[in-house]
Amino acid sequence: MQIGTYKLENNLILAPMAGVTDRPFRQLCKQLGAGMAVSEMVSCNSLLRKSAKTLRRANHEGESLPRSVQIAGADPFMMGEAARFNEANGAQIIDINMGCPAKKVCNTLAGSALLKDEPLVTRILEETVKSVSIPVTLKIRTGWDPDHKNGVAIAKIAEQSGIQALAVHGRTRSCFFRGEAEYETIAAIKAAVRIPVIANGDIETPERAKEVLQITKADGLMIGRAAQGRPWIFREITHYLATGEYLPEPSPSEIKAILLGHLENLYEFYGEGMGAMIARKHVSWYSRGQTGSARFRDHFNRLEKIDEQKDAIEEFFT
Repeated sequence: MQIGTYKLENNLILAPMAGVTDRPFRQLCKQLGAGMAVSEMVSCNSLLRKSAKTLRRANHEGESLPRSVQIAGADPFMMGEAARFNEANGAQIIDINMGCPAKKVCNTLAGSALLKDEPLVTRILEETVKSVSIPVTLKIRTGWDPDHKNGVAIAKIAEQSGIQALAVHGRTRSCFFRGEAEYETIAAIKAAVRIPVIANGDIETPERAKEVLQITKADGLMIGRAAQGRPWIFREITHYLATGEYLPEPSPSEIKAILLGHLENLYEFYGEGMGAMIARKHVSWYSRGQTGSARFRDHFNRLEKIDEQKDAIEEFFT
């Protein structure tokens, strides 16, 4: 799969997730088989104010290529400025968020709220594309609500505006993450445009990955929540698509090694205090399904020191 001049190692992409896809998690997913990983969303307003939190979100030091940064906003000029800022700071692909259903995003008329205003979508895309010399991609949903699915129209606008790849989550904004993702609209979008289309939504197993590719004819798959606590899902899907066979589940000792490596990067990236706090949600995801996990999580969430967290993981994942 290719986006602009960048040829990806495969067609599996880690979805941008606020509070999750920081640099340590992106690096880990790439190591375990993701062809590309998109940064967590950064508001163009925050980015231009250059807060420490926002600059950390846009930090790609040492990350394998290509480096994709997602921005969000409703003002075409500010989106163009944010895209230029990221390009100057090492981004190789700019991704525009028009898919986030969160109220705090949609209330500012950004994210998937933009799908209601096709002329504004056009102005934002055109301004962002012309502001940078690197590829610009777009993430959308199938529409605003089940009665207003305008994904095909938005996709055509994107292609005409110079967008070089399009990721589509198979739900409308009003559906949030409820119910099952529908792939028929993604298939219609794929049939309507020539740019690469990436299917997203409920891709939780290798079998579902193969099914979604068959239904939608998409060029690639974007995986989000299924990678939380299972970053090796990318290698599992790659192997299944190539061979039709399943990789063995990672052993507790391998999970422990992956988790400890992940936490070391978190501690280094955020510092001890914040790193230990952020580690809690990841450890909660990694421990799902393990015997005694509820008691372990309750204990782990009370730990504040790095050494205590490491010791707890060493003892639990045996």
